[in-house]
Amino acid sequence: MEILGIDVGGTGIKAAVVTVETGALSAEKKRIPTPRPATPEAVANVIQKIVKHFNWEGPVGCGFPTPLKHGKCMSGGNLHEDWKGLNVAELFKNETGNEFTVVNDADAAGIAEINFGAGKDKKGVVIMITLGTGIGSAFFLDGKLLPNTEFGHLYNRHGDSFERYAADSARKREKLSQKKWGKRLDKYFNHLNFIMSPDLIIIGGGASKRVHKFIHKIDVDTPIVPAEAENEAGIIGAAMAAKFEIK
Repeated sequence: MEILGIDVGGTGIKAAVVTVETGALSAEKKRIPTPRPATPEAVANVIQKIVKHFNWEGPVGCGFPTPLKHGKCMSGGNLHEDWKGLNVAELFKNETGNEFTVVNDADAAGIAEINFGAGKDKKGVVIMITLGTGIGSAFFLDGKLLPNTEFGHLYNRHGDSFERYAADSARKREKLSQKKWGKRLDKYFNHLNFIMSPDLIIIGGGASKRVHKFIHKIDVDTPIVPAEAENEAGIIGAAMAAKFEIK
């Protein structure tokens, strides 16, 4: 079975057709820069272009970078304030005519890793952390998702969110070396480890491709591994979420 998976990020919107039984991409990935400003109308227009690019008429799974409750955005996240209160699946369906399943983007990435990657068959508490424009999180207990966690918004001792302090966007904004960024991530992961006591931490998002550059600066007594699907996990997990809804 094939489903179109879309991963909406703060800097890019990526998509591919996914064979959901294996998690493999069955068509070349398409990427379009996230529009600025990333208003609902502008992003929906990009979604329509992607659906047309693949000539896709079936169901679509979409990972979306905001907190979601019953399909509605609880905030604009790192996109735009106009997203707050909108039902994303309804908006995209109206734009394209396709049925959409929309989940938080980090949850989507986590679903991919639990089914096909670093979290497969892992018992206990597994936390997926995506490092990109923001810090996303997905929480699993014995392979079952507890959706819509926002562990990127934990606060550090200075009263700032760790997302603003340690996301990959902070590294770029402040021109931090990998070493200095790694020290910030060390503080974040130690805080997360203390309050959640996970059995495994998986790093996803754009930073998953270069974990080797900063992992030696993170000293946590819990295994930390990169996502095996790397930056494609969000696409795969979004398609998987749509598969689960079809069932």
